[in-house]
Amino acid sequence: MLDTPIANIKELRVEFQTKDGPVVGVENVSFFVNPGETVCIVGESGSGKSVSSLALMRLVEFGGGEIEGGRLLFDRQAEGETDLAKADQSLMRHIRGNEIGMIFQEPMTALNPVFTVGRQLTEGLRLHKGMSKAQAEKRALELLRQVRIPEPERRLKQFPHELSGGMRQRVVIAMAMACEPRLLIADEPTTALDVTIQAEILALMDRLKRETGTAVMFITHDMAVVAQMADRVVVMFRGNKVEEGPVEEIFANPQHDYTKALLAAVPKLGEMSGKAAPEPMKLMGVEGQNLDPIPGTEEKLLEVSNLTTRFPVQGGLLRRTVASVHAVEDVSFTINKGQTLSLVGESGCGKSSAGRSILRLVEPMSGEVVLDGRDIMSLNPRDLQKARQDMQMIFQDPFASLNPKMQLKDQVAEPMINYGIASGSELEDRVASLFDRVQLPRSFMRRYPHEMSGGQRQRIAIARALALRPKLIVADEAVSALDVSVQAQVLNLMMELQSELGLSYLFISHDMAVVERVSHFVGVMYLGRIVEKGPRARVFENPQHPYTQALMKAVPIADPTQRKAEKDLNFKPIPSPIHPIGYDPAPSEYREVEPGHFILTTDSGY
Repeated sequence: MLDTPIANIKELRVEFQTKDGPVVGVENVSFFVNPGETVCIVGESGSGKSVSSLALMRLVEFGGGEIEGGRLLFDRQAEGETDLAKADQSLMRHIRGNEIGMIFQEPMTALNPVFTVGRQLTEGLRLHKGMSKAQAEKRALELLRQVRIPEPERRLKQFPHELSGGMRQRVVIAMAMACEPRLLIADEPTTALDVTIQAEILALMDRLKRETGTAVMFITHDMAVVAQMADRVVVMFRGNKVEEGPVEEIFANPQHDYTKALLAAVPKLGEMSGKAAPEPMKLMGVEGQNLDPIPGTEEKLLEVSNLTTRFPVQGGLLRRTVASVHAVEDVSFTINKGQTLSLVGESGCGKSSAGRSILRLVEPMSGEVVLDGRDIMSLNPRDLQKARQDMQMIFQDPFASLNPKMQLKDQVAEPMINYGIASGSELEDRVASLFDRVQLPRSFMRRYPHEMSGGQRQRIAIARALALRPKLIVADEAVSALDVSVQAQVLNLMMELQSELGLSYLFISHDMAVVERVSHFVGVMYLGRIVEKGPRARVFENPQHPYTQALMKAVPIADPTQRKAEKDLNFKPIPSPIHPIGYDPAPSEYREVEPGHFILTTDSGY
């Protein structure tokens, strides 16, 4: 006997009303989810994948959408099949949380900041299951243990802001699983998380699915996550379903051009083995692409020695400094001209603080930074401003780093005006050529940041960083928020510019596959220290430090035949980087395991 699908979406059409008239969010989309099955819905931003799930929960109306056509059949067991498109809101309130659970993309906005974790976990149980306060608290503790949150009793009394991103996401999963729903909708639940936490959360969701028989509808743009989780895959493109099939078939033999392009744009760990230098990715449908390797030079550009950055922690009535966050601890490395050094590690390991300390956007406590023969640490504010012409930064969030009230051409021109490099018609020509450089049409020069997509905004940030013709660019998670194909284009653009202009990059990222693609050298950071550093090929093909090995193990690979089992993942909880005043850590000492490849011998805490 064939199972009745738990959810069966038939010919769904959703429209949004805008001042320019109606916009179709999804058009004529049909797919189903069987009991105990994980269906991944993949596509890029704007493809309609989240709209489909919000329509099934009937939350799309609260975001300005209208279900214009189609049926949303949901199997309610005792009550039989119900068309949720016709259900009234009181029935939907009963179904939401109780029969369909949802994990939202951004855990900080999905949790209420003014209530404790315990209060938010017990609310649904008392409402839907009629439990007493004591029963609900007991069940909430069980749920926190199920999602492997350390010290669950303490966490129940804490507020969301007191938990890390990974922990908040686990709380959201626990809330979604609280009433043992028949269907769990997960909307990009791991996008903002580190590799190790992502691996744990994916394994956790897989285990909960097996133990409870819940069906999962998993929405993502990360093809490696799809390979790890899916039984079946639905590919969405511009509001339409373009392909559907078992995960092995979609990866081994994609039929639609869009699916082929999507899979071609995914950097896969291990793709670069045996290659000495980084090289651009081959993109589908792009003619005359330059795929030459980028060797760089042996000439030193940046030398960082014993860099240490700490932030004060204040406490007590008088707000005195009672402790320090040891963000960067005794870090040393060099970058050659025309080459890329990547710093990898999890959030909180100090990689962004290291990048900002080099530019003196945060003031280091001690250490030396020498850029092209100039001692950056000894410069006064005026000379430092001059030196910053040679070193620029691309920030993680281009929307936050662009001015919403300025046209794009003015934002790209601003650095050149500030430094008096160009004016008048020469300035206009240079801005126009920078737009050409980052492959944006000149017609965009009059636009504002909110009129651009994420990938286009990131290109503007790159154009602005290039405006002063710097020697060094610090790219802080510059592609982490982008869709796969846009990410591939931006990475290729950065590599092309490197080979043309001889740029050097300090590339900060937690995405190991991207780092393998772009780097000449790699430094792995953990708790403020570099625990392993060396040529990219050596660090990736022969990782020596236990933390590097754990990190490599956790990376999901975009191949459904190479899935990770939960037993392979054995991460230790990260100790606190906060130490009392007067604590003096041992200096970083290294052992050379092969030419140019070093690992930390000082105790790193891992």
